[in-house]
Amino acid sequence: MDTVQFAIDDSSGITQVIISVNETSLIDLARAAEQPWTDREGKPDLAGSYMGLAPWAIGGSATHFLENPRAVWFEDGDTVLLGCDCGERGCWPLVADITVTHAQVAWSRFRQGHREWDLSTLGPFVFARTEYEQALSKLDEDLRAYPAG
Repeated sequence: MDTVQFAIDDSSGITQVIISVNETSLIDLARAAEQPWTDREGKPDLAGSYMGLAPWAIGGSATHFLENPRAVWFEDGDTVLLGCDCGERGCWPLVADITVTHAQVAWSRFRQGHREWDLSTLGPFVFARTEYEQALSKLDEDLRAYPAG
Protein backbone atom coordinates (compact mmCIF):
# COMPACT_ATOMS: atom_id res chain seq x y z
CA MET A 1 0.00 0.00 0.00
CA ASP A 2 1.00 3.58 -0.60
CA THR A 3 1.30 6.16 2.19
CA VAL A 4 0.04 9.74 2.28
CA GLN A 5 0.81 12.74 4.45
CA PHE A 6 -0.98 16.08 4.57
CA ALA A 7 0.71 19.07 6.16
CA ILE A 8 0.04 22.78 6.51
CA ASP A 9 2.81 25.01 5.24
CA ASP A 10 2.77 28.78 5.62
CA SER A 11 6.52 29.40 5.31
CA SER A 12 6.09 31.28 2.01
CA GLY A 13 3.48 33.62 3.48
CA ILE A 14 0.73 31.66 1.72
CA THR A 15 -0.97 28.95 3.76
CA GLN A 16 -1.34 25.72 1.81
CA VAL A 17 -2.01 22.02 2.30
CA ILE A 18 1.06 20.08 1.18
CA ILE A 19 0.55 16.47 0.09
CA SER A 20 3.24 13.81 0.07
CA VAL A 21 2.77 10.32 -1.31
CA ASN A 22 5.30 7.68 -0.30
CA GLU A 23 7.36 10.48 1.27
CA THR A 24 7.60 12.41 -2.02
CA SER A 25 5.82 15.69 -2.69
CA LEU A 26 2.80 15.26 -4.96
CA ILE A 27 4.06 18.33 -6.82
CA ASP A 28 7.34 16.53 -7.60
CA LEU A 29 5.47 13.40 -8.67
CA ALA A 30 3.26 15.47 -10.97
CA ARG A 31 6.29 17.30 -12.37
CA ALA A 32 7.89 13.99 -13.39
CA ALA A 33 4.69 12.83 -15.12
CA GLU A 34 4.17 16.16 -16.91
CA GLN A 35 7.77 16.80 -17.97
CA PRO A 36 7.61 14.90 -21.29
CA TRP A 37 4.49 16.83 -22.23
CA THR A 38 5.82 20.25 -21.29
CA ASP A 39 9.10 19.51 -23.08
CA ARG A 40 7.13 18.69 -26.26
CA GLU A 41 5.32 22.03 -25.94
CA GLY A 42 8.64 23.83 -25.54
CA LYS A 43 7.62 24.95 -22.03
CA PRO A 44 9.67 22.69 -19.72
CA ASP A 45 9.21 24.98 -16.69
CA LEU A 46 5.45 24.44 -16.84
CA ALA A 47 5.75 20.90 -15.42
CA GLY A 48 4.74 20.77 -11.78
CA SER A 49 3.61 24.40 -11.62
CA TYR A 50 1.47 23.74 -8.59
CA MET A 51 1.07 24.60 -4.96
CA GLY A 52 -1.09 23.11 -2.26
CA LEU A 53 -4.67 24.22 -1.74
CA ALA A 54 -5.50 26.94 0.75
CA PRO A 55 -7.57 25.92 3.80
CA TRP A 56 -10.51 28.00 2.51
CA ALA A 57 -10.40 26.14 -0.84
CA ILE A 58 -11.16 22.86 0.91
CA GLY A 59 -13.78 24.37 3.19
CA GLY A 60 -11.47 24.14 6.18
CA SER A 61 -12.05 20.39 6.35
CA ALA A 62 -9.99 17.34 5.44
CA THR A 63 -13.18 15.64 4.22
CA HIS A 64 -12.41 17.34 0.89
CA PHE A 65 -9.90 14.51 0.36
CA LEU A 66 -12.32 11.73 1.30
CA GLU A 67 -16.03 12.12 0.73
CA ASN A 68 -16.90 15.77 0.31
CA PRO A 69 -14.77 17.52 -2.34
CA ARG A 70 -15.14 21.28 -2.09
CA ALA A 71 -13.00 21.94 -5.16
CA VAL A 72 -13.73 20.08 -8.38
CA TRP A 73 -12.90 20.86 -11.99
CA PHE A 74 -14.50 18.45 -14.44
CA GLU A 75 -17.51 17.71 -12.20
CA ASP A 76 -17.34 14.03 -13.11
CA GLY A 77 -16.25 12.67 -9.76
CA ASP A 78 -12.90 14.47 -9.67
CA THR A 79 -11.29 16.22 -6.72
CA VAL A 80 -8.78 19.06 -7.06
CA LEU A 81 -5.61 18.05 -5.20
CA LEU A 82 -3.29 20.90 -6.20
CA GLY A 83 -3.79 24.40 -7.54
CA CYS A 84 -1.65 26.72 -9.61
CA ASP A 85 1.58 28.05 -8.17
CA CYS A 86 0.04 31.53 -8.54
CA GLY A 87 -2.28 30.63 -5.65
CA GLU A 88 -5.51 30.22 -7.65
CA ARG A 89 -6.74 26.64 -7.76
CA GLY A 90 -8.70 27.13 -10.98
CA CYS A 91 -5.79 28.59 -12.91
CA TRP A 92 -3.86 25.30 -13.22
CA PRO A 93 -5.54 22.46 -11.26
CA LEU A 94 -4.32 18.90 -10.83
CA VAL A 95 -7.25 16.58 -10.20
CA ALA A 96 -7.76 12.89 -9.53
CA ASP A 97 -10.64 10.57 -8.85
CA ILE A 98 -10.83 9.50 -5.20
CA THR A 99 -12.49 6.14 -4.71
CA VAL A 100 -13.33 5.03 -1.18
CA THR A 101 -14.09 1.47 -0.11
CA HIS A 102 -14.36 -0.11 3.30
CA ALA A 103 -10.67 -1.04 3.32
CA GLN A 104 -8.91 1.47 1.08
CA VAL A 105 -8.83 4.84 -0.61
CA ALA A 106 -7.50 5.11 -4.16
CA TRP A 107 -6.38 8.11 -6.18
CA SER A 108 -6.51 7.49 -9.91
CA ARG A 109 -7.15 9.12 -13.30
CA PHE A 110 -4.94 12.12 -12.64
CA ARG A 111 -5.66 14.98 -15.02
CA GLN A 112 -4.53 18.51 -15.65
CA GLY A 113 -7.35 21.03 -15.88
CA HIS A 114 -6.12 22.80 -19.01
CA ARG A 115 -4.12 20.20 -20.94
CA GLU A 116 -5.06 16.81 -22.35
CA TRP A 117 -1.84 15.19 -21.21
CA ASP A 118 -1.61 11.47 -20.53
CA LEU A 119 -0.69 11.40 -16.85
CA SER A 120 -1.05 7.63 -16.50
CA THR A 121 2.48 7.44 -15.05
CA LEU A 122 1.14 9.38 -12.04
CA GLY A 123 -0.51 6.82 -9.79
CA PRO A 124 -2.76 5.15 -9.19
CA PHE A 125 -2.09 5.32 -5.47
CA VAL A 126 -3.88 3.01 -3.06
CA PHE A 127 -3.93 3.79 0.64
CA ALA A 128 -5.15 1.70 3.56
CA ARG A 129 -8.29 3.49 4.66
CA THR A 130 -7.40 3.39 8.38
CA GLU A 131 -4.04 5.09 7.83
CA TYR A 132 -5.55 7.52 5.31
CA GLU A 133 -8.21 8.59 7.80
CA GLN A 134 -5.53 9.02 10.49
CA ALA A 135 -3.64 11.37 8.15
CA LEU A 136 -6.86 13.31 7.52
CA SER A 137 -7.57 13.49 11.25
CA LYS A 138 -4.17 15.08 11.81
CA LEU A 139 -4.85 17.52 8.96
CA ASP A 140 -8.19 18.47 10.54
CA GLU A 141 -6.37 19.19 13.82
CA ASP A 142 -3.88 21.39 11.98
CA LEU A 143 -6.64 23.16 10.00
CA ARG A 144 -8.27 24.40 13.20
CA ALA A 145 -5.55 27.06 13.42
CA TYR A 146 -6.47 28.51 10.00
CA PRO A 147 -9.69 30.21 8.91
CA ALA A 148 -11.66 28.51 6.16
CA GLY A 149 -12.74 31.97 4.96
